[in-house]
Amino acid sequence: MTITKRRLLEGGAAAIAASLLAKTSWAQQQRNSSTGDAAWPTKPVHILVGFPAGASPDLAARAIAEPLSKILRQPVVVENKPGASGNIVADQVAKATDDHTIGALINGNLTIAKLLNPSLPFDPEKDFAPVGLIGTAPLVLAVSGSATGKTSAEQLLWVRNLGSGGKYGTPGVGTVGHLGMELIKSRAAITAQHKPYTGNPQVIAALLANEIQLALLPPGLALPHIKSGKIKAIGVTSPERSPLAGELPTIRDADVRGADLEIWTALAAPASMKPAAVARLNAALVEVISSPEVSQALLKTGWQAQPGSPDTLAKRMRADTTRLGGVILMKGIHSEG
Repeated sequence: MTITKRRLLEGGAAAIAASLLAKTSWAQQQRNSSTGDAAWPTKPVHILVGFPAGASPDLAARAIAEPLSKILRQPVVVENKPGASGNIVADQVAKATDDHTIGALINGNLTIAKLLNPSLPFDPEKDFAPVGLIGTAPLVLAVSGSATGKTSAEQLLWVRNLGSGGKYGTPGVGTVGHLGMELIKSRAAITAQHKPYTGNPQVIAALLANEIQLALLPPGLALPHIKSGKIKAIGVTSPERSPLAGELPTIRDADVRGADLEIWTALAAPASMKPAAVARLNAALVEVISSPEVSQALLKTGWQAQPGSPDTLAKRMRADTTRLGGVILMKGIHSEG
């Protein structure tokens, strides 16, 4: 073999080796970027919840805390700090700088909070790094037991015929129940007037007493009364039937279009959190809520598990902000919460 030929072969081998090394390095970088920094977390992770123990967001956070701690190999501590519909906690999460404080926040905190109350000290669009959805749930469009009609469409017609003499109840101004009802009213030619209460239990009591004729309610609260026949259901607000209320049709079945709506709880981190930590946390969250055990635990507490990427959550945040933000601007709704 000539020197020239030997050098060509050696050079080719070196080039192949360099190419393989580059590919290996690139693959390693991709694994690192998808799983995050293996060094994180370096201390306990704190999940802040802006509602009391036993509330729906709290139950979602506690369903994932222990399984997350096993994957992350650090304690995951749930802390309840109720107040201002979760906005106090949202502000604390937005301002956290330790890379180990996150929030189990509801859609109101991560979408329309600033539109409802411009004086809030945080901006949902700028101050959070979306981690991932935990669970979603539809609302039930319920009517009082005095509603006539056997089908959803007939019951909706009954509400429509009440005109402005009808009333719908909500747990307060600016809640999803309030904004969702205004959205439905605009799509279904309903003119019922708003009557706010202090919470959903009071709304149900008013519906049972026929003080109000219409309400959007969480399935877990509405279904026992629907099954007993004391109130009736036009349908759920999700695009398709929900495993949380499988026997109920959707409001689309009553020909109410453009009013799809779900409540949800998600993990969000401060915008300052390192991207590798966010990626690792998302990977752990997806693994946890994809497991049959946690999925069933969430279902029992009123949530349908929704594993997904940070980008999926970011898209949901933008879509809900647009949909409900339009209602806020159109109706001039403001809240102090």
